[in-house]
Amino acid sequence: MAQQFEIIAKTFMGLEPVLAKELAQLGASDIQTGRRMVSFKGDKELLYRANFQLHTAIRILKPIKHFRALSADDVYEGVKDINWEEYIALDKTFAVDSVVFSEEFRHSKFVAYKVKDAIVDQFRERTGKRPNISITNPDIRLHIHIAEDQCTLCLDSSGESLHRRGYRQESVEAPLNEVLAAGMILMTGWHGETDFIDPMCGSGTLLIEAALIARNMAPGLFRKEFAFEKWPDFDADLFDKIYNDDSQEREFNHHIYGYDVDIKAVNTARLNAKAAGLTSCITVNEQDFKNFTKPQNKSIIVTNPPYGERISTPDLLGTYRMIGERLKHEFTGNEAWILSYREECFDQIGLKPSIKIPVYNGSLECEFRKYQMFDGKMSAFREEGGVVKTEEEKRQMAEKRRFRQNREFKKRLDEQEENAEADIRNFRFHSLEKQEARKPREPKESRESRSSRDSRGSRYSRDSRDSRDSRKFNKGGRGFDKRKNNRRFDNDED
Repeated sequence: MAQQFEIIAKTFMGLEPVLAKELAQLGASDIQTGRRMVSFKGDKELLYRANFQLHTAIRILKPIKHFRALSADDVYEGVKDINWEEYIALDKTFAVDSVVFSEEFRHSKFVAYKVKDAIVDQFRERTGKRPNISITNPDIRLHIHIAEDQCTLCLDSSGESLHRRGYRQESVEAPLNEVLAAGMILMTGWHGETDFIDPMCGSGTLLIEAALIARNMAPGLFRKEFAFEKWPDFDADLFDKIYNDDSQEREFNHHIYGYDVDIKAVNTARLNAKAAGLTSCITVNEQDFKNFTKPQNKSIIVTNPPYGERISTPDLLGTYRMIGERLKHEFTGNEAWILSYREECFDQIGLKPSIKIPVYNGSLECEFRKYQMFDGKMSAFREEGGVVKTEEEKRQMAEKRRFRQNREFKKRLDEQEENAEADIRNFRFHSLEKQEARKPREPKESRESRSSRDSRGSRYSRDSRDSRDSRKFNKGGRGFDKRKNNRRFDNDED
């Protein structure tokens, strides 16, 4: 039996239950959900599969030591106590990333420096030489996480974040993160049973992630490399076996449609779908959502409209009124899922959601809402056997308690109102002042400065039952020749 060890999969806030379910399907054991992470146990094969097959993980870490540290010296000694010759060769480079939540350790870069010093000093004392640091493309990536006095030092098996699939050729403004897009789709429970529609598709991220899920294709197919491929104990034969195994892929007998009012976004989405080799199941056309008409086949809508932060429209609230009107009149008998940020935008939709799931889009605490579209009253829909909210969706709703009760945009709106009232009071006060004779002002006391806060692109060159022309998009990176059942690698850079 292969050796089991602890593994940590990192993700975005709100996607932890989805990631835990994916890991269970991969065969992970001792799965424990935490904040922005899921820990589990598995062997080397599962470590490789987690990087290659998970849709909702952004990084896979292998802990090599847990220890307690109350000072920088404790961190140094705890790291130096590890036999680093097991992990880093003298002719290899390494880098250290750090995440710190502690009153004692306020600067994450300082912690990273202490880890680096401990490793370098050990090599110098033992061999008289030292491995070099490489920030951009290290052979070995290390990650240290400190929560108060609890330290976890890990090997980073992913390297570049797993959301960087490799199929994105071009982008539009504020594109949706691939991991978040996949998580949204998996939250809906859709795995290709109906047509899929994104009427505001942007660069096509939701469309491509939906195609990967529907066909059960591994998102790692498009990447050039993973960090574990540079580890001293890398098993190339094992990874080749995982990489070349397409036995779990399935046929998709429906279709995926994307629309956008911006022709540049349409062309970008088409280009990305072609680079992914998925044009046989994805169609993208230019169309305003206000012209959306009822689809011929049963469908699901999953979309991420603008919400006035990084992207807006001339009439933001009017856009959401239009969305509600189109859904109500042209999408009955289906379900729609909408990700947005502002409560006032959701209010304009004018429909009652059957579920609200809190998720983060970057730093924004958003909600992912489901709208079950049916004719008539909800009571009649239920009497006919209609399901508004499944047990799984009820469980997901319970996750909302983990988020802050006061939404950030609500706080900001309240603050804006308070500031507006203050401005009015100040205006009245200064108007009275103007009636008095001006007097020389005393110099203001200097304010104390606030302390600043610490803050292979190649497509898997497979037939994929798609046009052979799609192979021409990425000439660099990882290639594949099924006849020889062997991968080939080259040194082309992105």
